Amino acid sequence: MTRHVLTGLPLARSTVPRAAHLRDVAGALATALADPATRVLAVRDGSLLLDGADRVRWLDPASARALLAVTAGSDAATRAEDGTWLLLGAHDDGAVVLALRLPDRHPLTTGGEPADVLVHLADGPVVREGWGTLRAVGASLDAHDAGLATAAVALDAWHDRHPRCPRCGAPTRVAQAGWSRVCDVDGSEHYPRTDPAVIMAVVDAHDRILLGHAAAWAPRRFSTLAGFVEAGESAEQAVRREVLEETGVEVDEVEYVGSQPWPFPASLMLGFRARATTTHVQVDGVEMADARWFTRDELTAAVAAGEVLLPGGASIARALVEQWWGRSD
Repeated sequence: MTRHVLTGLPLARSTVPRAAHLRDVAGALATALADPATRVLAVRDGSLLLDGADRVRWLDPASARALLAVTAGSDAATRAEDGTWLLLGAHDDGAVVLALRLPDRHPLTTGGEPADVLVHLADGPVVREGWGTLRAVGASLDAHDAGLATAAVALDAWHDRHPRCPRCGAPTRVAQAGWSRVCDVDGSEHYPRTDPAVIMAVVDAHDRILLGHAAAWAPRRFSTLAGFVEAGESAEQAVRREVLEETGVEVDEVEYVGSQPWPFPASLMLGFRARATTTHVQVDGVEMADARWFTRDELTAAVAAGEVLLPGGASIARALVEQWWGRSD
């Protein structure tokens, strides 16, 4: 049986150790900020400060403090333990890597939002005023920058969304150099949340691929099917359930092929290839507005004609399509 393994996924690459042993060291952030060898990346709104479109703009601590003073005020630039600075890791030579969380330009609304609204946003411009979203530039970054940037965006999103204790509602304080939050009222500790989601290339007996158009997407955007794993459910069960619920297609064999984080805001995408045993498509009309089977020639023609827009290059969906397709576009 042919094994379909995905390697080198854009947001699953990393070369810098996370240095978890430093997180509980008293004053670790202050020590790093006092060391000119420390390197800092700036993050806000899921975007990164960049040099061009394919490289993070690395700052020394003095430059990072100056940037923070301009955007958040001089008082903010003097604090180290309030969640503004996050410990991402340390190079083999001991040089520490930090993330600087700048104030969001578009703060979260207080009215809530659908669980997957950020998962389905468009990629947007690659770089605007020196900033680019991880979603748009992740595939262009090298492994060093991609791994650190993905962790920074994930932690930034988690801190934005979890300022209070889920047990008693009291405000929490940042601990472990940004890797946990602690409630001083009930003493509970809380750690970054990751929501498992399945994403699958569904292929039939004629080696056609099933692609869907979600109701929330822009016109002509098609991608592989995906959905969150429910409580008490295995990933393989979630694959079969999601495909059936969204398109009416039944699948039997499910093969795991790879995973990568998708911090928009907090997903871990588990990639699969699934074999369809039925081919009649009936979309649910709620989450999925359209779904179609494509041969390789049909998909090539549809993309060339502009009738189909494929998922962005940083996504595991794009890797799943290209693995089946036998080409990158």
